Amino acid sequence: MTYKAMKVEIDSDGIALVTIDLPGQSMNVWNADLMADFAAFVEDFAKNDKITGAVITSGKPSGFLAGADLRMLGSGAVGVGKDASPKQQFEAAFNLNRMLRMLETSGKPAKALEKGEAYAKPVAAAVNGLALGGGLELVLACHYRVVADNPKIQLGVPEVQVGLLPGGGGTQRLPRLAGLQNAAMMATQGKPIDPKTALGYGIVQEVVPAGEVVAKAKAWVKANPKAVQPWDKKGFKFPGGGGAMDPRSVQFFMAANAMAQRETNHNYPAVQYILSCLYEGSIVPFDTAIRIESKYFVKLLTSPQTRNMIRTLFINKQAAEKGEQRPKGVEKAVLKKVGVLGAGMMGAGIAYVTAKGGAEVVLLDRDQAYAEKGKGYSVGLVEKAVSRGKLAKDKGDEMLARITPTTDYNALKDVDLIIEAVFEDPDVKADVIKKTEAVIGKDVIFASNTSTLPITGLAKHSERPEQFIGIHFFSPVDKMPLVEIIPGARSGDKALATALDYVAMIKKTPIVVKDTRGFYTNRVVPPYLNEAMLMVAEGIKPALIENAAKLLGMPVGPLALTDETSLELGLRIMNSTKKELGADYKPSGVEDLLETMVTKLGRKGRKSGGGFYEYPEGGKKHLWQGLSDYFPLAKDQPTADEAKERILYAQLVAAAQCYADGIVSDPQSADLGAIFGWGFAPWTGGPMSYIDTIGVDSFVRKAESLAQKYGARFAPPAKFREMAEKKETLYKAA
Repeated sequence: MTYKAMKVEIDSDGIALVTIDLPGQSMNVWNADLMADFAAFVEDFAKNDKITGAVITSGKPSGFLAGADLRMLGSGAVGVGKDASPKQQFEAAFNLNRMLRMLETSGKPAKALEKGEAYAKPVAAAVNGLALGGGLELVLACHYRVVADNPKIQLGVPEVQVGLLPGGGGTQRLPRLAGLQNAAMMATQGKPIDPKTALGYGIVQEVVPAGEVVAKAKAWVKANPKAVQPWDKKGFKFPGGGGAMDPRSVQFFMAANAMAQRETNHNYPAVQYILSCLYEGSIVPFDTAIRIESKYFVKLLTSPQTRNMIRTLFINKQAAEKGEQRPKGVEKAVLKKVGVLGAGMMGAGIAYVTAKGGAEVVLLDRDQAYAEKGKGYSVGLVEKAVSRGKLAKDKGDEMLARITPTTDYNALKDVDLIIEAVFEDPDVKADVIKKTEAVIGKDVIFASNTSTLPITGLAKHSERPEQFIGIHFFSPVDKMPLVEIIPGARSGDKALATALDYVAMIKKTPIVVKDTRGFYTNRVVPPYLNEAMLMVAEGIKPALIENAAKLLGMPVGPLALTDETSLELGLRIMNSTKKELGADYKPSGVEDLLETMVTKLGRKGRKSGGGFYEYPEGGKKHLWQGLSDYFPLAKDQPTADEAKERILYAQLVAAAQCYADGIVSDPQSADLGAIFGWGFAPWTGGPMSYIDTIGVDSFVRKAESLAQKYGARFAPPAKFREMAEKKETLYKAA
C-alpha cells in the first residue's frame, strides 16, 4: 500500500515500523493526508494476519507529532462543511477517536478483550521528539511507550489554550494512566511535561537514549505478542480513585471545579468541559467515554469563541511571525551584529533578547557604568535560567559574551542594524541619531524604540529617512511577546523587511501600525486606564473596578497596571500632550486625579513605593486604604456587570477607532496587538473578533447607550455605524 504522509516497513517478524513524515512540512500534524493514511493502515493492521505488531515513530527531527492542523479546525468544522448536521459533525469529529480505538483493540470487541477471550496486536510508540495534543493521544493509544531521554522533549495536551479539549481520547486515557489529578492539571492548564515526569506519572514506560527508542519499542512488541490496554481488562480501577462513589474522586471533583472557575472566571468553557469529560468518563465504559469526549469537542469546535481563539492565537499569530506583512522581493537581512543605543530598562531588555536570538550586541550608553549595568540585566536573567535548569551554563556564558557594553560610538561601525532606546525626548534622540549615522555603514537600518513619538518626526533628524523605522517594544522586553513596527512617511521596503526579519530572529510577534502619536496599543491603553481612574474619581470602589477587570479576563486590574506603568509617566505624557496640542487639547477627566496622586501625595506608582496599591516589603500588595480620603466612595455603586461593561467598552471603542482611522489596517493586527500587547481577554480572540461575535450592530447600539450615560468617549466610530447599517462583519470585509 502506498501512503502520502508516512512510510510502513514490515520486518521478518511481521512487525510494522510506521514512520510518520509529512512531505513539505517541518512538523508532523494530523492533517487530511495523515488521517486518511493512518485510517487505511489501521484497517489493514487489524485484518492482515501477516502483521504481528507495530511500532510508530516519526521521520522528522523536529518532533513526533504536534497534534491537529489547527488551520483545518479553524473553520469550525472537522472534514465536513459548516452546514453539516450535528450528527455529521459528531461522526467527523469522532474519526480520530474511532481510529485510535481500533489501533489499540485491533478491531476486537471490548467485551471479548475484558473476558480474555481475545487479544490485540501489540503497538508501541517510539517517541523521538515532542508529542502534543493529538500526537500525545496517538502515543497513549499504543500499548507501550518509549521516549527519548531529552529534557527538552515536550509531552502534553495544550488544546485548552485555543479553546478546545483533547479530542482523541486524551481526557480518557490520561486519567486512566496518570490519575484524575495529574490528567486534570495537564488538560486544563495545557502545560507540557518532560519525559522523566511522564515516566513518573505512568504515561510512558521507558525513557532511553534517543538512538535506542525504535529498537526498545520493537523488542517489547516482539516479546509481547498479545496486548490489552489496562482499561480493557476486567476489574480496572483508576489510579488514585475514580467514579461517582469513590470518596477520593468525589473530593477531587468538588475542589477541581471550584479552583478551575476561580482561575478562569467562567470565561473558558473548555476547562469546564474537560472536567465534565473526566467525571462522566470515569463512570461509564471506555467506548462510551470517548463518545462523551467527542460530544464536548464538537460543542467547543462549533462555538464562535473557539473559532476566534484558533484564528487569532494560532493562525494569525503564525502568519504574523512568518512575515505576512513583509514586502515581497526584498532579500532577507542577515543580522550578525546589532547596536543598541541606551542601556536603561528597555535597552537592556533589547540587548538580552537580541543576544538570545544569536546576534552580537554593542550596548552603548553615555556612561560606562550605565552600559555595564545594562549588561548586568542579562547576567541576572541568564543566572536565573541556569539555576532553574532551563539553560546550560556554557550556553549562557556564550550568550553573555555576545554583549559588549561601551560608550564608544566607533564600536558601531560594523553593525547590521541599530536600535535606539534612549530617553523619550526628541532632542536627545536627535543627538544620538546624528552621532550614530556618522559612523555606521551607509546601508544600515536605524530603528527607534519609541512608545509615543511619531517616527516621521524623528526621521527628520536622519540623513537617510528611507532607512529609518520604528520598532516599539513592550516592558519587560524579555517577557512581552508583541512588537509594533512603525514605518515613517519615507521608510522604504528594506527598512520594513529588515525590522520584520529582526523580530523573527528574536521570536516575537510583530504587527505593522500607522505612524501616529502612541501608535496602536498606546492609543487604546490610556483610555482603558483613564476609565478606571475616572471610576475612582466618581467614587466607585477600587476593589470593584479591579475585580470587574479580572472577571472580564484581564490578567491584572487597570489600577494595578497604572501603578506598573507609573502614574508619574501618565502625568508627564498628559502634560506633554497638552503642550503640543495647545488649544486643541481635550481634557480626559483624570487630570485632577493624577495631579493629586503624583504632585500632592507623591504616589507615583509601584517603582516609587506606591500608587493605587501599597507594596509592603515581604508582603502581598493591597489597595491603598487612604484613597477614599481624597476620592470619597459614592453611596450607589454599580453592579459587577455594569463595571465590566464599562471597562470592556473603553477598550473596544478605542480599538475600533484605531481600526477606523487606519492605525491598524486589518482586524488580525488589532486582535494580536490587543491580546499580546496589553493582555486583552484572550478568550474573546481580541476586540475585533469580539465585535464580530456579538455583531457590529449590537456593538454600535451598546456603545451609543454608554455614550449617552458616560460621555462622548464611548461614541462608536462612523465607520462602524456604516458597517452596522450594511450588516457587514470585520473579518469578512478584511
